[in-house]
Amino acid sequence: MIPLHKKKIPHCILHQIGLITNLIIIPTLEFPPCVCQEPSMMQIPIWTSVVSIFLLLNTAKSQEELFRDVLVEFMSKLSNNSGFPDPNMGWTSSSLPCKDKWRGITCDQKKVKYIVLDGFSFSGFLDARVLCNMQSLAESLQTLSLKDNGIHGENLEEIENCSQLTQLLIGGNNFLGSLPTSISQLKNLKSLDISRNKFSGPLPDLPEISDLEVFQAQNNQFIGAIPNFDYSELSLFNVSNNNFSGEIPDRGIHFDINSYLNNPQLCGAPLSNKCWSPLASQSEPSAPPDKPKDGNSNDQILMYSGYILIGLAVLFLILLWLYKRGKRNDEKLEADNRVAAVDDSMIKPSFSTVELKAGGISKTGISTISADQSMVSSSLIVLTSPEVNGLRFEDLLKAPAELLGRGNHGSVYKVSCEAQGTTLAVKRIKDWTISSHDFKQRMRRLDQVKHPNVLPAVAFYSSRQEKLLVYEYQPNGSLFRLIHGNQTDQAFDWESRIFVASTIADSLVFMHDKLHYDGIAHGNLKSSNILLNTNMDPLISEYGLMVVDNQDRSIISSVNSFQASKENFKEDVYAFGVILLEMLTGKMPLNNGLDLASWVLAVVCEEWTVEVFDRNLIGQGASEERMVNLLQVAIKCVNKSTEARPGMNQVALMIRAIKEDDDRSADVSGLSIMTR
Repeated sequence: MIPLHKKKIPHCILHQIGLITNLIIIPTLEFPPCVCQEPSMMQIPIWTSVVSIFLLLNTAKSQEELFRDVLVEFMSKLSNNSGFPDPNMGWTSSSLPCKDKWRGITCDQKKVKYIVLDGFSFSGFLDARVLCNMQSLAESLQTLSLKDNGIHGENLEEIENCSQLTQLLIGGNNFLGSLPTSISQLKNLKSLDISRNKFSGPLPDLPEISDLEVFQAQNNQFIGAIPNFDYSELSLFNVSNNNFSGEIPDRGIHFDINSYLNNPQLCGAPLSNKCWSPLASQSEPSAPPDKPKDGNSNDQILMYSGYILIGLAVLFLILLWLYKRGKRNDEKLEADNRVAAVDDSMIKPSFSTVELKAGGISKTGISTISADQSMVSSSLIVLTSPEVNGLRFEDLLKAPAELLGRGNHGSVYKVSCEAQGTTLAVKRIKDWTISSHDFKQRMRRLDQVKHPNVLPAVAFYSSRQEKLLVYEYQPNGSLFRLIHGNQTDQAFDWESRIFVASTIADSLVFMHDKLHYDGIAHGNLKSSNILLNTNMDPLISEYGLMVVDNQDRSIISSVNSFQASKENFKEDVYAFGVILLEMLTGKMPLNNGLDLASWVLAVVCEEWTVEVFDRNLIGQGASEERMVNLLQVAIKCVNKSTEARPGMNQVALMIRAIKEDDDRSADVSGLSIMTR
């Protein structure tokens, strides 16, 4: 028997083994020169394969342990070397994050997708270098949420290496200094929450993040101008309580005054602070040395007088042209017992440069079109409603308007009609290629189906270019704002949430039942379309106005047909499931709710169900059992298989049972307190 270290092993074979295992070959072995050839299986000793497999397995294990060690180091810095509050929750060197299901970690196929550690009172540092410099972790991590702790930042500029992040949520901490410019390199980012910190300096060029949908930076110390975001893509935006200065970007009026409050040097709509215009700053220029100041002022007066005369002449010509056009198109009114007819050949309304500003700064009307009174009155179809008695399209033209929001399918304006003594919300629909005849039929059919928790249209307009819907204005905003916005003075406890869920479910059951044969589902159900009346009761708005194509769930609908298939009603079920998840988790839906649904399903699969719930609910002592029951309902609703989703009537029954159980529990608790 020849000892191993004396055997003549071909150098090429050992070299190949070394390349595979990344190990240094033992120098005591003797390597005679040879030429590497493709050996047959019989030529390679069995021990070579065994050693190779053994070394490969050990190398893989080392990689997994390295992966674990990175997260342990990350936690050590995060908790200021005090470790995770509860050692039973993982994050130790003797366990693995995915296999042993560390708390706050959600994996998919042994890859870390979500790190959610909100409200654990950490006081250490978020070290982006530790977390994002391991390539395999940086390429898999999609959500990093560390809200409501007490942590600081360290090497935060290296957060750009976590290039797949879609959500970076670090609000409610102690981050100091400037926000690193590298954050703008997170091209996949959809939600950025840096609110309630101590960030200072100007904001970096965040508009470079083209898909950003949520930006919250309130309660910091930022200075300088607000970057010109693509506000049409943002669903939530807040920069209040900072030191921003200058004029709010033109498209910034997409959001209300609460998004900009307490920035003393900020001006422009929707704030009441007016910005100084260039003309105002130059109204008294210094006179040249060789010319008296009075002469300069006289020249300016003459110049501006000329401008005014030219403007009046142009305005006169426009009015004359409109008058002649109105005379040519004057037609006989067509009326019935409820509505006035729409004529596509009439003047089509078009919105002016929609600088519809709040606070009385600008009282620009919805349109600048002027037309014969009889024609304008006939163009608006007013449904029977005593609240808007005598409403005419002319009244909408003259009324001051304020832009409330802009979405993928149109814009919404708040219109104050003084003559009727009411405030209305006007929805302008775009990109819906439906004929005026079909649109009119649909609106009349929807008007026949009444439910107290479905907001009815009080009037509408339709032409080839424009489709307008008029609703009663609801002053308490939307469910979206109540869950995610700034209405901190309005408690949204468990009882309120289960009431809202049950009410919306019952309302949808009613509408689906009544409109089943018409094939009219809601088509665009989301929390921003659930409005709150003066009693904080939910009202479903915009029912049946748009059938939304959804490529992710393979539902393709024709907007020219009202005979929608049953899949459209199941799409409402999916959308309702996302709303339930919003109320249970307190988190925002992104990508039509797919991100939120995927995250919840991943957490539940990892058996950390309690991690999904809104900490406000847990802090209020809500029943975990009933929250889990409602979560199971939501998960059934967001099933990827359309056929596997329950009908809306089944969903309503399940929620009603949870609510009744909750009511019985409350009655028992109240009786117990009274008998003490």
